[in-house]
This record gives sequence, C-alpha cells and structure tokens, in this order.
Amino acid sequence: MAALHRTESTLTALDEETLWEMMESHRHKIVRSICPSRLTPYLRQAKVLDQLDEEEVLHSPTFTNTVMRVGHLLDLLKTRGKNGAIAFLESLKFHNPDIYTLVTGLQPQVDFSNFSGLMETAKLTECLAGAIGSLQEELSQEKGQKEALLQRCRQLQERLGQAEARAQSLCQLEADHDRMKHEVSAHFHEVLQLKDEMLGLSLHYSNALREKELAATRCRSLQEELYLMKQELQREKISSSHERESRERSLQVAGGLGPGDRELSRLKEENEKLRSLTFSLAEKDILEQNLDEALESKQELVDRIHSLRERAVASERQRKQFWEEKEQTLLQFQRMKVDCDIYKERVTALQSQLLQLQKERDQAYSARDAAQMEIAQNLTEKDALRRKVFELTDQVCELRQQVRKPQAESLQGPKQEAGAREPCPKGKQRLVRMFAICPRDDSDYSCPSSTESQLCSDLSATSNRELVDSFRSSSPRPPSLQSLYKRVTDDFWEDPWSFSGFPETLQVDQGPSLGAKAGDADLDYEIVDRADLPECESSLQPFSGGLTTSSSGVPVRRRPARKILSQVTVLAFQGDALLEQISVIGGNLTGIFIHRVTPGSAADEMALRPGTQIMMVDCEATEPLFKATLEDTTLEQAVVLLQRVNGFCCLSVKVNMEGYKKLVQDLEAKVATSGDSFYIRVNLAIEARAEGELQVRCNDILHVTDTMFQGRGCWHAHRVGPYSTTGAEHGTIPNYTRAQQLLIALIQDMAQHTTIARKQSSGRPQKLVRIVSVDRTKPSPLRSSFDGTPPQPSRLEEPSTACFWAESCFTLVPYTLVHPHRPSQPRPVLFVPSVAGKILSEKLCLLRGFKKCLAEYLSQEEHGACSQRGDIIQEREASGGRYCVTRRAVESLMEKNTHALLDVRLDSVCALHRMEIFPIIIHIPINERAAKKLKKVLQRLSTSEEQLLEAGRQEEGQLDRVPCLYGSLAPDSWSDLEGLLGCVRVAIADEQKKVVWTEQNPH
Repeated sequence: MAALHRTESTLTALDEETLWEMMESHRHKIVRSICPSRLTPYLRQAKVLDQLDEEEVLHSPTFTNTVMRVGHLLDLLKTRGKNGAIAFLESLKFHNPDIYTLVTGLQPQVDFSNFSGLMETAKLTECLAGAIGSLQEELSQEKGQKEALLQRCRQLQERLGQAEARAQSLCQLEADHDRMKHEVSAHFHEVLQLKDEMLGLSLHYSNALREKELAATRCRSLQEELYLMKQELQREKISSSHERESRERSLQVAGGLGPGDRELSRLKEENEKLRSLTFSLAEKDILEQNLDEALESKQELVDRIHSLRERAVASERQRKQFWEEKEQTLLQFQRMKVDCDIYKERVTALQSQLLQLQKERDQAYSARDAAQMEIAQNLTEKDALRRKVFELTDQVCELRQQVRKPQAESLQGPKQEAGAREPCPKGKQRLVRMFAICPRDDSDYSCPSSTESQLCSDLSATSNRELVDSFRSSSPRPPSLQSLYKRVTDDFWEDPWSFSGFPETLQVDQGPSLGAKAGDADLDYEIVDRADLPECESSLQPFSGGLTTSSSGVPVRRRPARKILSQVTVLAFQGDALLEQISVIGGNLTGIFIHRVTPGSAADEMALRPGTQIMMVDCEATEPLFKATLEDTTLEQAVVLLQRVNGFCCLSVKVNMEGYKKLVQDLEAKVATSGDSFYIRVNLAIEARAEGELQVRCNDILHVTDTMFQGRGCWHAHRVGPYSTTGAEHGTIPNYTRAQQLLIALIQDMAQHTTIARKQSSGRPQKLVRIVSVDRTKPSPLRSSFDGTPPQPSRLEEPSTACFWAESCFTLVPYTLVHPHRPSQPRPVLFVPSVAGKILSEKLCLLRGFKKCLAEYLSQEEHGACSQRGDIIQEREASGGRYCVTRRAVESLMEKNTHALLDVRLDSVCALHRMEIFPIIIHIPINERAAKKLKKVLQRLSTSEEQLLEAGRQEEGQLDRVPCLYGSLAPDSWSDLEGLLGCVRVAIADEQKKVVWTEQNPH
C-alpha cells in the first residue's frame, strides 16, 4: 500500500504538461499495444469520458483501425487535462502494466480491494488475478498455434491446387497420346493400302511384260515366215527362169518341129501357173498391214512399260517417305510413352505426398481439437472461480446487511423498506452495469412503480456524500457504489422510454464447448440459478418486467441491456422452432417484420410484438455462433434462415411501427404481395409450361416483387421494357435454386447435342444460356438455398461478411442482380470486334457528335497519381512512361455532348462502370459473307478476312462476361460499309434512349 500511495502521489505531483509529454514520447507504442474497448469502461467511471465519446471512439466509421481509435482517445483525454492523463495511466496500470511501466518508469502495484469492495483479502485477489493472467497467456499461445495451423492449411490447399493442375496437365498429355496413337494407326492403314496398290501395280506390270514377250514372239514368227516365203519365191523365180531358158534352147534346137504360136501359148500358160504359185498383191498388203499393226502394238507396249516404270519409281519413293514418317511416328510414340510413364510416376509421388499432407492436416485438426478442449477446460475452471467469487459476494452482501440493519431501523417507514431492499442489488451491481427495465404492459410507461420511488428516496438520502463519491466527480478514482446507483436513476428519469422499450438480454451458457467471444472481455456477467436467487432480487420482478431466468435452472449469463442511438436491442431466448412461435412478413425493400406471435411462447414472454423489425439473428442452428443480417434480405431468405433456428438464439430487433403499418396497408389493399423489390438479369431461357408462368428469354430484365409467391419454389416477376423500369407482362418464374437446377440441366442437354436449335423471328438462333460464375465466398443477395455446407470460420468472425446466402456450393448463376441507370450525357461507344470498330471509328469521327478518345502519354509520376485515383481505363507501356485512356479524356468529350469512340478491350468495361461511365456496346456479327463485304477496307488496314473472323470469334465469346447488356446488329441488315454505318448510327441512338442495367459486382 505504501508503494502504491507513493506511486499515486508521484504522478499526482507532476503537472499536466509533464504527464502528457511522458505519454506523447511513447505515443507510437501506446497506439499499437492497447485495446480501447478495455479502457473505456474505467474512463467512463472516472468521468473523463461520456457515452457519446465512447461511441465515437469505438464505433465511428471514420476510424478504420485500432491505431486511429486509440489516437482519437488520447486526443479526447488531452482535452480533459490532468485528470484525463491520470485516469488513463490508472487504466494502463490495470489492463496494460507493461505500457504503464514504459511510460512512467514505475512498477504497477495494484491493491484490488481499492477498486472492488467485493474482495476482502488481497491474497484471494492476487490468486485470481494470477490465474486470469495465466489463462490469458495460454489463450494467446493457442491463438498463435491457431494462426500457424491456418497458415499450414493454406499452404496445403495451395499444394493441393498445384497437384490438381499437374493432374489436369497429365490428363491432357494422355489425351494427346491417345490422339497420336489413333493417327499412327491411321497412317499404318494408309501404308497397307499403298502396299496393296503397289502389289496390284506389280501384277499389272508382270502381265504387261508377258504380253510384250508374246507380241515379240509373234513378230519374230511372222518375220521368219515372211523370210521363208521370200526365199521360196526366189527359188521359184530361179527355177522358172531355168526352165524357160531350157525350153528356149530346146525350141531353138528343134526349130521346125512345131508351130511357134502353139509353143508360145504353152509357155504363157506355164508362166501363169508359176505366177499363181506366188503371193498376190492383196495378200502382200495384208501381210504389210499386219506388220504395221504389230509394230504399233509393240510401241504401245513399250510406252506402257515406261509409264509403269515411272509409277513404280514414284510408288517406291512414296513408300520410303511413308516408311520414314512411320519411323518418326513410332519414335514420337516411344517418347510419349516414356513421358507418360514419367508423369505417372510423378502423379503417384504427388498422390503419396497428398496422403502425407492429409495425414498432417488430420494431425493439425487433432491438435486444434486438443487445444480447444484445453481452452474449454480453462473456461470451465474460470467459471468455477467466478462462481466462488459470486459466493463470496453473497457473503459480503449478507455481512453488510447485518452491519447496516441497526442503521436501517432508525430510518422512517419508506426509507426502511428501501434500506431493506438496497444491499442485495448493490452487491449485484458491482458485477452487472444495470438491470434492463421492460414493463410488461403499456400502462407501466406512464408512472414509475413503488420500487422506483423507494430507490429514489434511498438515493436522495445519500446525496450529501462527499464530492469524491459523486458520479459527477472529476477525480481519477473509480466512482463509489452510491454514485453508480444515482447515475442509473438519473438516466432513467431523463429518458425512461429508452429503458422501457428494451427487455433485459439473457444469454444461456450451454457449456464450455461454445467458447467465449473476444468482444466479451469488457463486459461484466452474472451466473444466476433459480434456486439461488435471493428474495431481494425476486422483489424487483414487478419493476424489471422482462427479467426472467431459465425454467430448467441452468446457469444463465446476464448481459446488461444497452442504450443504443439507433434503438436496436438484442434479445436472447430459447427459440425452439422459431417460425412456430412467430410469423414474418416484409422483404428486402421494407425489412423483415414480426406479423404474429404465438401466445405463451418464449417469443411472447420476451415481449416480441407485431411491428418489431428483425435486424440480425445470432443462432446455433447447425454450428455455434452463426450470425446473419436481415436488413437487406428477401422474404424467402429470411424464412429459410429463421427455419434453421431451433435452439438458443439472439435477435437484434427494433420497433418500426410506421414501416409495419404501411406494409400491412399495402398488403391489404393488394398494392403489393410482399416487401420484396429488386431487378435481375436472366442468364438462361425458361419456357412457360403452365398457366401463369412467365416465358423468359436469356438476357431479359425482370422486376421481382415477391420471393414467396404462392408458397416457396417460385417468384413473382414483371418483364421490364428496354426504355423503362416498369413492365406490364407478369407471371411466375423459378426461384434461384430451381433456376440453378434448370441451368445445369440445360447445359448438360446442350453438351449432349440433344437440344433442338430454336429460331427467333429475326432468323438468328436464340441464345439459350449465358455462362456466369461467381466467387462463392462473396455474398450474393439472390442465393437463399442451403445445402448443409458449414460456413467458413472467417465468416463467423466478421458478422458483416458472414452473410448466410454465401454458403451455396454452386458457382453457376441463373440470375444476376442488376441496377438501373439513366445517363443524361452521351455515352461512350465500344464496338465488337475491335477490327470493325477501327473501321467504323474512322468514318464516324467525320460526323457530328462523334469523336475518337485518344490515349494520352503519362509520365511515371502522372501515371502513379492517376492509378491511385483509379482514373486509368486502359494502358500500354512506352519509353519513359505509358499511353493511357483516362477518365478525364472520356468525361471531357461527354461534357461536349459528344459520343466518345473508345478503342479499348472488353475487360475495361468494369473499370468504366466503377467510374459511373456506362458505355454503349455494339456487337457486329461477323461471318464469311460479312467479311467479304469489308474486303476492300480490310486491305487498307493490312488485315485479312481470316484475321477479322478470328477476332470476331474471340471477342464474341467475351461478351457474356460483360456486366451489362449490349446491342447487336442483324447480319443481313447491311450490304456495304455505308449501310453498316447507317445501321450503327441508328443502333447508337436507340441504345442512348434505353435504361442501362449494370450488374451489382462487375468482374
């Protein structure tokens, strides 16, 4: 005690400037080490901060981190002077002794009996403080282990992703290997066919050779016969000449034996006979003709032999070529086979590593479970110590009651009754900030009860205490017990409505498995058992109204009701089958309201009434501490969530009778069927199969007005026209879950090529599906289906991001949430494909109302400044800087009432939307016929028709990812460049008149 007094006197003796210089010299360490929520309760008790200051420090949106909050807290305390400095140092002594030692150079020695009248001995207090300190150290160690395990899990997930990528690459290699095997087999069959053809050619060649030999043999035989005939003719000529000479000699010898005429006639006859024996001229011509024919056939055979030889040489050359290709293919096949074996070994190794990683993950999970069990045991021991503290507190209350009983007998009657009820609440008040006051009937609002008057009379009797005990004291010491009670009473008389509208918040402690929230460290709790409630507390039941305990007698953790400026309070009760206790109406436009309450239920006992708006639910449906905000949810989402509540829950509610009455009037007048109202873009074609259903085309815009129309499973929607946000045609459409199933079935049907292509009236094929996928970790206000997948731990820690509709396991989006915009200035124009856009931009910039938006050169400093402001739409590198299309250039053209012609990629549309600039996208379908129409213009740009077709195919596939609608021209609506220019101008004027529908989260 002497050391403590010496420390306090030393600090008190210092002046204000010295104290603040000490703290300012260590300001960087202070703002990085302390938690403001731990210090503000003590600073409020010391009256250096009020409630508004505390709300500003802890909940102001201006301060985005703890360092800024602590800095603002120091600035506020500096305005309080010396008292603020001393109170801040005293709070550091209790919560951050190391920072206290760093700033003051003194060791913090705390006498806990000086600020808590519940502790009689310093020994017990030191023991409890040491136990709590050890628990805090163990908790910090467990948090460090948890962070290490989470880091290890993230690494394992990354390695698993890499392994999956490698497996996909191996599958691709196997597919390539199979394809090459098929190609090898096809080449092999071609080689066999060539071999068969070569065999046939060789057979034909051999037959031709045989025919040649036969023809040659016949020619030789004919020549031999001709030669023999010539020899025989020569012999006959010689013999006839010899005979003729012999006859002439004989005639000359026998000169007169016969008349000469007779002899001459006989010789002529013989001559004729000899001539008859030789060949005639006709026969000679026939033989010569046969010889000529034989020579011609011989020449033909020779020519045919030459052609067959050439074909044989070509076949042999082709056979060698195919053989070389076969060898190369076999070599590639062997290489691919070796690579496939290597990759299979790698996959096996990766699978073994994956098994090891899974084992390590299981070990990490078991270690985490063991750590959680140790934390649960520590919490159990902490609760046991706290129960001992409460028992000692009860003993202290009894002893004080016995001590003050002689003093209470000397007071008057009303004061005696007040004195008889005072000690027990005072004893409890040291652990509970205040009791929530919630009268059961509206009649209690008008006048305070007798208990209130007794409490006020008791407080008036102690109004003459010294200044240090007053709650208005500027002393850094904690306020006294009477000061705290007086503050509660003054707050009640100043604003009784803020207390009467909020029942006391009770939260059931269902065991150590639930753990403890980090944010509950600065709250005081009280464990209450029905059997252990003293009579003095039961006497306050008519006053508190909503003060109840668990019917089963389980320990109840009592949290004091807080006065919040937004009039939102938290009610904790046993919500078994919550939708059987209450029924709700409303939607995302009006909010979710309680419409009916079952009499006698737990909700009825907690004073829930029609007209109460549910802001947030914190339940234990499938996992502990599950939170969801219902402020902007649809009726279907709210019903699905509240159906999950089947146990202890906490509801954040507020009274909004004006909104509830307006909603009920609209429902009764049939102006609306629910409180839902939002717009969606449909990503698939849905046929109307029954009466009352709305037939929907892909990329239609619908206005959904009821998500629980005629029960669950369908929505009621209106088709929105292109030039307004209202529509006359209405009907039912499948809800998000059913539409997602239809989308998957339609994609499967299209993949199997069984869907019959439908035609629109314009002759173009109708678009059936728009493939859109989203990150399922990000919240989507359309998803309301639950597949039983537990939420991630990160969602449970931050209520703002733990949106219940982000639990859906699907990523395909049948409906996309959109918002309307009506730009007043001329919108920029973007053409698809970009090659056609360059052609049209050159023509349109010559007309009035159109101008190119050129990229401007930015230095490194200018580029950095524009990037920091987010004004860059698209950029490309240059020497010493970059060429960028900036927001300033586009807006300057828009201010001149001119359409800016953009030459940017389609992925820049998201950047334009973030700048509140909504471009007109004109899609020009390009086919071979259209490319031929632009052939001359493409030649001037040194672009071929194939490049235009390829660019059109690539950029047409990117249109589905654009977060807005686009206009498309009919392929047959133009015949040349001038016709295309006219169609584009008409389309731009029409798109300028339309409502711009943009998706909520462009990506």
